[in-house]
Amino acid sequence: MFSLRPCLALISALLFSLPVAAQQPSYGAPIALEQAKKAAAGAIAEARKLKLNVAVAVVDTHGTPVYLEVLDDTMTASPNFAFQKARTAAMMRRPSKALEDGIAGGRNALLSLPDLLMIEGGEPILLNGKLVGAIGVSGGASAQDGQIARAGIEASR
Repeated sequence: MFSLRPCLALISALLFSLPVAAQQPSYGAPIALEQAKKAAAGAIAEARKLKLNVAVAVVDTHGTPVYLEVLDDTMTASPNFAFQKARTAAMMRRPSKALEDGIAGGRNALLSLPDLLMIEGGEPILLNGKLVGAIGVSGGASAQDGQIARAGIEASR
């Protein structure tokens, strides 16, 4: 006898895993310091428009720090969080929000991945379709951090 429940469970599982299972970009040459500074400057400009004190971290393809900028009166934990969000985006080759969404969608196995911060605000930086690094922002609400990070990427192009 055909049961709809197992089919719906399978479809739900596939839909919830889509953000995490998306095709990953190939690696390119690691981001240069000048491009990292350009991305950070764009992010800082967006943070100032939003009147937020944030930390902005840029890492290379391996999650190694390239550049960090911290606005005055930013929460003490923000530089570390910004670095962790950037590292997550670089190492997983996707926005940190994709992992957050996977967990929110029930993919709790993601919680077992070590040394990652699965909160919006980390974005991969692509150059000619290749991953060259990532930017992470912390200091606002997660959605604001993501907005600021994406503004940094736009400025680096």
